[in-house]
Amino acid sequence: MKRFFWRTGALISVLLAAVGSTACSFNSMAVEPLSPVEYVDLERFMGPWYVISSTPTFIDKKSYNAIEEYTLAEDGTIKTKFSFFDGGFDGEFKTYHPTGFVRPDGSNAVWGMQFIWPIKADYQIVYLDEDYRRVIIAREKRDLVWLMAREPTIPEEEYQALLARIVALGYDAADLRLTPQQWD
Repeated sequence: MKRFFWRTGALISVLLAAVGSTACSFNSMAVEPLSPVEYVDLERFMGPWYVISSTPTFIDKKSYNAIEEYTLAEDGTIKTKFSFFDGGFDGEFKTYHPTGFVRPDGSNAVWGMQFIWPIKADYQIVYLDEDYRRVIIAREKRDLVWLMAREPTIPEEEYQALLARIVALGYDAADLRLTPQQWD
């Protein structure tokens, strides 16, 4: 029995050392904090946004025709409807309804997005064109990013320029997935 606990303890020590060294290597690759846009006019921002490209989550890794739609509620929260077809244009239609909580810093550019209570995920508007037609939403952890537009597709040259912005934020372009969009 002593031998079992010694081996288990040794294994746990090795795993902790490995995790610790990995954490140290990530810290040495630290990136600058995100800089959200200076100001977002929430009323102009509301409405549908087509997901052009994103780092997929387990929820939307096979999404088609993905749209994020925002509605400003009377209490100041953002009612969100995220919908898509799963696995193909004829796949199962899925809809999620997270709530956005705008951080009271006056910029309206930093939200807490809540899919399940009480967790509010980091959600920062880091790029928004002056016409409110293109947006990049990022997270401080650099784990998720979304490029969205008011129409389902954007010109390739513009996409590449926006992708370069995403890479400059500290994301790996290889982690992004172009969202298939096909509308009549």
